[in-house]
Amino acid sequence: MTKVLPSFPPSGALLAALLLAALPACRKDKPEQPVETPATVGNHGVYITNEGNFQWGNSGVSYYNVDEGTVTEDLFAPANGTGLGDVCQSMCLHNEKGYIVVNNSAKVVVVDPNTFVASATIAGFSSPRYFLPVGNGKAYVTEMSGNKVRVVDLNSNTIIGNITCAGVTQELALAAGKVFITNESKPYVYVVDTALDAIADSVAVSRGGSTTVVGANGKVWVACTGGSGTPAALYRIDPQAADVEAVVPVPGTPAGPWRLRTNGAGDSLYLLNGDVYRMAISDPSFPTAAFVQAGGRNLYGLGVDPSDGHVYVADAIDYTQRGRVYRYAPNGALVADFLAGRIPNGFVFR
Repeated sequence: MTKVLPSFPPSGALLAALLLAALPACRKDKPEQPVETPATVGNHGVYITNEGNFQWGNSGVSYYNVDEGTVTEDLFAPANGTGLGDVCQSMCLHNEKGYIVVNNSAKVVVVDPNTFVASATIAGFSSPRYFLPVGNGKAYVTEMSGNKVRVVDLNSNTIIGNITCAGVTQELALAAGKVFITNESKPYVYVVDTALDAIADSVAVSRGGSTTVVGANGKVWVACTGGSGTPAALYRIDPQAADVEAVVPVPGTPAGPWRLRTNGAGDSLYLLNGDVYRMAISDPSFPTAAFVQAGGRNLYGLGVDPSDGHVYVADAIDYTQRGRVYRYAPNGALVADFLAGRIPNGFVFR
């Protein structure tokens, strides 16, 4: 394994990613002694989902062992003798299983989170994005195309239904027995009745809704990039009434606000808006100072360890070479940095 040493500090548009991926000459990454044999994971660590270059089939999941300070570049290929597929979009841990959403390969791969050996593949999607268990042995999977959200049976690992929902559906949140689904192409958050697997309501927000979390008070927060006359903003939604309680305007940047996350206590929000910002859920306005400045880096992924409050930030660099992950203490001090796979976009903690 590669030993991660403490260091000091040295934003991701789809079109740029596609253009850069088409230029082999841009591949200028340098090897950092990647792990080539299957590796088991520790009790305290983080999985890093790496999209890989579009249509190259080189996506994967890295793992950073916090206790040992080591990183494994890819868990899947050594454990299964084959690559994960094209564009690893997201991952979810549920009932001692890992569910990896592989967007352009149109599948969800089920793995043992300790060994990463695959046990099943859920097929039949168009372009899956995010996975959320909703109870009673089922999960919802959003889609980039097809105008529907998929209903998945977790016992048979098959798609058993569809929820009609026009547009590009993204992240989901479960609150007050309802599922709130962001929609990047529509100015609404859709509310799904999990008993009927059908849309029961909608909440008007700005366009560009992508990421969502549930705060400590049970409220649903949604980050919207804005567009078509709607502002970039954070929305706080009362899940019981399915109404907007508060709107926090966000100074717009070409890429943000997005990657909305919360700490373990649920009392602080973190998000990307060019730089990394942090705010309390009680703050009436967006912070003026960044928690972590981008400093010329292409910040593309964000996560907060619920157990210790450390913040993980992924730099996609040029969308072609291996990306770098930076780990920050709760006070904003840089603790360590390490290489992951290509285009790291998210973090899953255990």
